[in-house]
Amino acid sequence: MQQRDELGYDIAMLTAYARAHGLIEEQDAVWAANRLAEAMGRPDCPLWSGPLDPLPQWPQTLLDRLTDRAAAGGALDTTARRDRFDTELMAALLPRPSEVTARFRALYAESPARATDWFYDFSRASNYIRAERCAKDLHWSVGSPYGEILISVNLSKPEKDPRDIAAARSAPKTAYPACALCRENEGFGGTAASAPRGSHRVIPLELGGETWYLQYSPYVYYNEHCIVLSGEHRPMKTDRSTFVRLLEFVGRFPHYFVGSNADLPIVGGSILSHDHFQGGRAAFPMESAPVTASFRAADFPAVRVDAIRWPLSVLRLSSADPEALAGLADRILGAWRGYSDESLGILAESDGAPHNAVTPIARRKDGRNELDLVLRNNRCTEERPLGLFHPAPSRHHIKKENIGLIEVMGLAVLPSRLSAELAAVEACLTGDRASFYDRPELAPHEAWYRALCARTDVPPEAWGAVLREETGKIFVGCLEDCGVFRNDPAGQAGLARFAQSAGLAPAR
Repeated sequence: MQQRDELGYDIAMLTAYARAHGLIEEQDAVWAANRLAEAMGRPDCPLWSGPLDPLPQWPQTLLDRLTDRAAAGGALDTTARRDRFDTELMAALLPRPSEVTARFRALYAESPARATDWFYDFSRASNYIRAERCAKDLHWSVGSPYGEILISVNLSKPEKDPRDIAAARSAPKTAYPACALCRENEGFGGTAASAPRGSHRVIPLELGGETWYLQYSPYVYYNEHCIVLSGEHRPMKTDRSTFVRLLEFVGRFPHYFVGSNADLPIVGGSILSHDHFQGGRAAFPMESAPVTASFRAADFPAVRVDAIRWPLSVLRLSSADPEALAGLADRILGAWRGYSDESLGILAESDGAPHNAVTPIARRKDGRNELDLVLRNNRCTEERPLGLFHPAPSRHHIKKENIGLIEVMGLAVLPSRLSAELAAVEACLTGDRASFYDRPELAPHEAWYRALCARTDVPPEAWGAVLREETGKIFVGCLEDCGVFRNDPAGQAGLARFAQSAGLAPAR
């Protein structure tokens, strides 16, 4: 009977996992095991051929066992360093990019959904999407005047270790890859300042006559959260070609939506330096918002334009003709870029700096194309230095960051700090209430806490649910703060004036 070598056994478990998920073929198993043994510094480790324990759903526990062994010398003492090491272990078990693309295209010929199903499963099985980390995110929903709103607290992205921050600061500066979205990240080993991408794969697409790439987000804020990125490292820019590409994408992947962040700071996303979209297989609350007014453009009779009841100001264009849809969207964008309404605080520019932008979102619905144009403005004032149409300062204890594409659609992505802070607030409310003032990290919540303490209708066991509900209400307020035309008579009259300026007339 073979004497069990524990390292050999752990390697055999990981290679068996790779075979079970189609990452390697049976013929590849010995080669893969030898590559893993080499990476572990034991090239002469005997291959284990005996019985194995049941395989886990995802590879992280198997990788952790190998990484723990390698960490015994002390070099892998932070999460980032462990991630770089276990990414290289997985990279030894993965097909080349050309093989992944060939498989995707073969499945696409059968069905676009089959192709994305496979690629999404592959991205999780390869541990590029660290599914076990993503499962730590908190999720709940709250009712609102606009329907159900989705709330999440992002816990899947590891906090930076001070040792990693120090290493990144002292590391030689490099311009490769130019950013975290660049196509050159595929297979990149990572540095002290950049995440490893040895398990990363992208699928080439042609959109608008250019080469773009499809990948999945490693943090998966919603189902099949994908990123569609330009092959060229260039800044975000919204114009007619943006609408053409968005509509082309949903034409090819009708089971996915796709959208773009606005192309200006404050109202845009966290990465404005690389032109990209985000999409996926998910329906968001905004999609089912009711119509409040309808418009028509005489020169685009095939396109319907609706205003919808939503915290932000949205014009929804729909048509069976994507070319007409892109044409009218471009005209509305041009009108909005130059539009001012001082009575509502909307200025197109200040000192030559533009303020108006749109967040466009495309989908297929009932055989037609829909294109939502969310009107945005990034004007700042002395009273509101972070943005006039940005979450108000009184809400910053919950959400201070930009309201980007995902949140525009009704899914809050709240900072990880709230997990501990909400738990601490609950503990104070159900215990020694004065202890709140001994917790300096809770100071931003003080006004909110005082209001909660004044409530007499909440039994102790209900405070957790109440805090989640109240957090959701604050997020809805954040969205309302971003609406350039408020949901009141003055705001809706302002929207009608803008529609007229864009050549839209009320539908009869």
